[in-house]
Amino acid sequence: MVELIDILLPAFVAGLLVLSTHVPLGYQVLKRGIIFIDLAIAQIAGLGAVVVQTTDIGHHLPGANYIVAALFALSGAGIIALFERFAKQQLEALIGCLYVLSATGAFLLLANDPHGGDLLKQVLSGQILWVTFSDLYLHMALYAGIVALMVFKPVLLSGKWFYFIFAIAITSSVQMVGVFLVFSTLIIPALATVKLARFKTRFAYLIGVLAYLIGLIASATWDLPSGSAIVWSLAMVAIIVTLLMHKFSIIKT
Repeated sequence: MVELIDILLPAFVAGLLVLSTHVPLGYQVLKRGIIFIDLAIAQIAGLGAVVVQTTDIGHHLPGANYIVAALFALSGAGIIALFERFAKQQLEALIGCLYVLSATGAFLLLANDPHGGDLLKQVLSGQILWVTFSDLYLHMALYAGIVALMVFKPVLLSGKWFYFIFAIAITSSVQMVGVFLVFSTLIIPALATVKLARFKTRFAYLIGVLAYLIGLIASATWDLPSGSAIVWSLAMVAIIVTLLMHKFSIIKT
């Protein structure tokens, strides 16, 4: 039992860190109507990680995995910001194209790598169950800065800086939990609560906390892929909470 807690506790803290930024960012994504930006930016960051693994950059640059992934994500954010300015009507389609190009780019880079399948699985599904507290210190500092910006300078989320804040947060999250869980954490709690008249952020965090807890316990108990288990937990908890909110008539009509 103690050993199980030692495994689950840092993973749960990692989930709380991701939730701390992704819930408010998820509302911004829904407000802007750019649902697939998180998938695109996350996949672009993942492509950066693949580039590090398939080249010798990591031997020459300390922290190369995060730095290169962040540079790729920031570049993607800059491109999307340009799309919004010059091709707003086609924005969602162009974001989808970026996602496909980055995903297939990773496949091409890993085509002749015997461990390519494992790396792709790690980028997409993550390894949250094997995160340790020593892995989290840098992410804690980074998320603390992002949350501080959201609290004290919320206007930044309404302008072009949103894309760059988003890219930095996504890069950190992909390192911990993978592309699928990044998308689900951003969209599912926000989508389930966006029509609430009051306390929508609190309910969104509640959905996320319960889902991460249930998913991690299920993953450790039945030896399931942790990222996939949490994604399904997010969906099921969100459905249950939404039904309860309808039952008690606390959703705006």
